Amino acid sequence: MALAIFDLDHTLLSGDSDHSWGQFLVDQGMVDSEIYQKSNDYFFEQYKRGELAIFEYLEFAMKPLTEHPLPVLLEARETFLKERIEPLVSDASRKLIQSHKYKGDTLLIITATNGFVTYPIAELLDIEHIIAPHPEVIDGNYTGKIVGTPSYQHGKVERLNDWLKEHNQSLDGSYFYSDSHNDLPLLREVEHPVAVDPDDTLRAIAEENGWPVISLACAEA
Repeated sequence: MALAIFDLDHTLLSGDSDHSWGQFLVDQGMVDSEIYQKSNDYFFEQYKRGELAIFEYLEFAMKPLTEHPLPVLLEARETFLKERIEPLVSDASRKLIQSHKYKGDTLLIITATNGFVTYPIAELLDIEHIIAPHPEVIDGNYTGKIVGTPSYQHGKVERLNDWLKEHNQSLDGSYFYSDSHNDLPLLREVEHPVAVDPDDTLRAIAEENGWPVISLACAEA
């Protein structure tokens, strides 16, 4: 038995839940479409270049949670999961998840996408553990801030180390599946790094180091 760690966007999902949530808010008229979409696309390009200003981005991403009543947000999220996320889960992703469960491994998602979006996605994938930027809630309302270190780049390693201590786990025999060069700090920590539909930078490093390169993408992705 070992720890099987998964990135979420473009890894277990054949798309980006963070960017998709932003587009969904635009499509639903819940944010100013012109301003929000431009910023959403801007930060997404930053991320792909490995230059994301994570605190600035999370402030932007969390702001809509402060602008609508919680019941409205929860209803919108349910629609988002059904319409935008479920189609992004491939058979290959489900089979990989099941293969680790059959071996008795502990499964963990670690993602830079905020928990309001990703906690229910972990439930959808039937993965018990998830590390994500945790939204701050005071008196039942989202503040637009997060609690603790964002799980992005080296922050994923920091958050994972805290999780390992809390759950009395180790990285012995561990796996980490990711598509992005942003996850190189964590890929270098585990025993079995696996590149999943990787970006060009990660693909080159995976090939140089002899890491497996696999695809979990939906056929139409």
